Amino acid sequence: MNENGEGPRWLRGRRRPFDRWRLVAPSGVEVVSLRQLPTRERLRLVSPSVFTTLNMMAGLSCVLLTLSGEFRVAGLLIGVSILMDIADGFVARKVGATSPFGIQLDSLADLVSFGLAPAVIVHTWALVKWPIFAWLGAFLWMSCAAFRLARFNVTTDPTADKRYFIGLPSPAAAAVVMATVVALQTPRVAGSPWSFLWLVGVSVVPAILMVTTIRFRSFRNLLAPHTRHAWVGTVTVFAAIALGMIFEPGVTGMAIAYGYVLQAPLGVATAPLRERLWGAEAIAPPRTRLRSVFLGVIEDDGLDDEQHDDRHDQAPPSPGGPATP
Repeated sequence: MNENGEGPRWLRGRRRPFDRWRLVAPSGVEVVSLRQLPTRERLRLVSPSVFTTLNMMAGLSCVLLTLSGEFRVAGLLIGVSILMDIADGFVARKVGATSPFGIQLDSLADLVSFGLAPAVIVHTWALVKWPIFAWLGAFLWMSCAAFRLARFNVTTDPTADKRYFIGLPSPAAAAVVMATVVALQTPRVAGSPWSFLWLVGVSVVPAILMVTTIRFRSFRNLLAPHTRHAWVGTVTVFAAIALGMIFEPGVTGMAIAYGYVLQAPLGVATAPLRERLWGAEAIAPPRTRLRSVFLGVIEDDGLDDEQHDDRHDQAPPSPGGPATP
């Protein structure tokens, strides 16, 4: 723009598509449209959102296939959503495209793939013979997933220990349902009381663990190895998982999903022994108190102090001591 408010000479007399559309932030922050950026920069910024969109697409497809009775394929699509969720975070960190917009979009996609999709599976597949429990289980799952994602968005601490998640991550919780569906395909044991308790456990326990403050290992070092030994460990683990998924996908999925859920209580039980053998680095650090997720931080504007001083000055002195406010 020149000083007269006119655009470049080559743009005069032309109107670009969506020229009348402008992004305006309610806070007044200047918003830069992607159309103003070079193509290379634009691709860098939107690349994580491509995987996030694929995550959401797989989650919606899982819901539709579950309603059609295609439970095995629906369970596999939750696995696709998990891979896309891992990929979008990995790509965002690698290309430096982490943004508040990406965080919010990722949470919305996760609510579809790891909140709504498992809730529909719980209602339609796991507890279909018990309608009331099916509805309660589906609602519990959906609400716990929403609570966890909202809590994660407002309590993200850049100084926190990245080795641990607070509460069971929603993809890991969804993996429990996914692995169970893929392994059994149909709830063949749905007639006995023990099968009922087991199905309730699969539907309820991961949901509750999502909103607890129990710490679960993130295993991010497997995705970003820095040493030669770390690379060997990463390749070995992924090769074993790949072989298991090829030959016994159901058993492998259940071993990974159930094992990840159990590693938290096992970690708590073995913490004293691990600290004695390998030192303080082998256990989770002490918890730090975070600010409330319900109450925002109110800046101290001095009004309370001024009012307190006014009351203090105006209050008459008591007979036996100092003035009371």
